[in-house]
Amino acid sequence: MLLGLALDAWSGADVKLPLERVQLAERLGYDSVWTAEAYGADALTPLAFLAASTTRVKLATGVVQISARTPAATAMAFATLESLAGSGRVIAGLGLSGPQIVEGWYGQPWAKPIARTRDYVAIMRKIFRREDPVAHDGSAISLPYAGADATGLGKPLRSILHPNPALPIYLAAGGPENVALAAEVADGWIPMGLSPANAAGFRATLEKGAARSGRDLDTLAIQASTTVHLTDDVAGTIARMKPRVALYVGGMGARDKNFHKDSMVRRGYAEAADRIQELFLAGRRDDATDAVPDEYVDEGALLGSPDRIARRFVPWTGCGITGLTIHADQDEAVELMADLASQGSAS
Repeated sequence: MLLGLALDAWSGADVKLPLERVQLAERLGYDSVWTAEAYGADALTPLAFLAASTTRVKLATGVVQISARTPAATAMAFATLESLAGSGRVIAGLGLSGPQIVEGWYGQPWAKPIARTRDYVAIMRKIFRREDPVAHDGSAISLPYAGADATGLGKPLRSILHPNPALPIYLAAGGPENVALAAEVADGWIPMGLSPANAAGFRATLEKGAARSGRDLDTLAIQASTTVHLTDDVAGTIARMKPRVALYVGGMGARDKNFHKDSMVRRGYAEAADRIQELFLAGRRDDATDAVPDEYVDEGALLGSPDRIARRFVPWTGCGITGLTIHADQDEAVELMADLASQGSAS
């Protein structure tokens, strides 16, 4: 089991990187550290900072939002990051976000999200391979630009920098079309709404996508995530985690287009998801928080004593994932997971 460490660097009003914890994770053998972005701090700049303070651990995004940048700009950023950090140290994790962010923050159209992702990945791969020239005639994105207002002067180019041609691209996905696309075109999948209890349910969709490109599904990296917290008060920890769940399920998206709510439904909590959203959108946030089932939080996290966490980690090791990114605000939790992962490797 490859371990990743999630960095919630933008959870407050300022960007705060837990540099010492990252360096601890690197010393303990963690495979990767992961940043994210929303409507504020970006995911790439923190990794450039960490590149100067680490030597081995992979620098990954989980995720950069594809509407924030053109595919060429994203490819340039990752190629530059890897040139600074060292070859083989970068993972380009991409995601769609949702229409509220895409149209409301980035001013880009939400239309054709699957086709846009497919074209985006294809263009990035062409740039990494330094195709001469880089051109792409896609159904959602064309390079050079070929819209109705094009000048006709666009010139296909090739990257000046010589990037790693095999720089890995991961796709974050939860819905069936996007999950299948990840298995078809990406090097890795960052699942949304996966727990050991429902992991097997994604298999048919992954196989469908892999079959479209003729790949062996075993070549697809699957990087799931969970929260790890050492505590002697599991119930209290669950209660403190509920407001964030209520915010995402109830308010991070429109009523009819909320991927976090869909994720909760996929895990078997459709009735609770509907109730949380109803309460949250009605302005009853405390009630929405109370409507989050304890078991939903508990089954998707690793909470409690070292022994409890060890027992509950076992299903993660056998559910088909290749890596697990942990959200942890305790050095002791980072150390415990390194021990558990190494014990699993030894066995």
